[in-house]
Amino acid sequence: MEKSKTVKSRKTMKESFYATREKIWDKKRARLKLHHSFKRSYREDYLRPLNTPGLVAHAWTTLKILFKNWKLFGGLMMIIVMLNIVFVGLMNENAYKVVQDSIDETSELMQYGELGRVAKSGLLLISTVTTGGLTQGLSEVQQVFAFLFGAITILVTIYYLRHLLAGNKPSIRDGLYNALTPLITVMLMLVLLFVHLIPVLIFTVLYSTAVATDFLSMPLYAFLFWLFGSLLILLSVYLVPVSLLSTVAVTVPGIYPMQAVHAVTDMIQGRRTKFIIRLIFSFLFIAVIWVLVMLPIIWLDLVLKQNVDILAGFPIVPFFLQIMTTFTIIYLAAYIYLYYRRMLDDTE
Repeated sequence: MEKSKTVKSRKTMKESFYATREKIWDKKRARLKLHHSFKRSYREDYLRPLNTPGLVAHAWTTLKILFKNWKLFGGLMMIIVMLNIVFVGLMNENAYKVVQDSIDETSELMQYGELGRVAKSGLLLISTVTTGGLTQGLSEVQQVFAFLFGAITILVTIYYLRHLLAGNKPSIRDGLYNALTPLITVMLMLVLLFVHLIPVLIFTVLYSTAVATDFLSMPLYAFLFWLFGSLLILLSVYLVPVSLLSTVAVTVPGIYPMQAVHAVTDMIQGRRTKFIIRLIFSFLFIAVIWVLVMLPIIWLDLVLKQNVDILAGFPIVPFFLQIMTTFTIIYLAAYIYLYYRRMLDDTE
């Protein structure tokens, strides 16, 4: 009797092992895998057309949806800005003043007169953004809070869009109370995005080292360096679309991080280049909005602080920079979500 029981238990374990293995292989067979072997891939196998609006139409449609529901997204933006001011803090006015003084000194040393206020405003905007003025001097706790508020902004924005596209009318309170359930999974996807950007970070470190050591002065070394750097950048460009779309996909209730990654990987097969082009265009579109909004504000700040002494210490520009940063996160989340919905609704 005991022998028969042990034989039965062994058979049961063996059967369960094979059954589990078959389930795993069934899931793998169901996934779309192109170019994952040494067999030749034919063009008709990976051509996957997608009915999407043009670049300008998509960018403009996203902006129209945000402005059409300006109370909803404007309220979210002001809440996130206030939270950032309280827990993270604004850009230091002294740091902004240092950038301004350095531009003034450069203007005085110029051979042909002073810079105009418009040119000075443009240089201030470029210098503040490119030198990381918004994140300079943040402690570890402040960086954690900034990361957390960015994840909350993405979640609430997608929650609002999902309900608006379904014909509902969500309130600001609904998003803040109900959208934060997948917060941990979204933060994991943002960590995955950081991992996918590591090749670019490696290239940045190598480039700064090469410039400091005059490594690029030799043509052969410069060629090898730029060849290797191009491969690193291409690797990040290949990986980043999956992590960005997975950040959106993981907000669906009941979906786990790896499920989202696998689903997005299958969904984006044959469409990666189109998405990368749209992503680059969205950055250009946002850059134009930044110029149109921030240039007049910086120009007005220069005029007011030169004529009204009481306004000299007020962080006018840092406050609007924080608003524009929050708006950028909301816009990019909406832009990517709308494209994700297009792919999700595609019958192919």
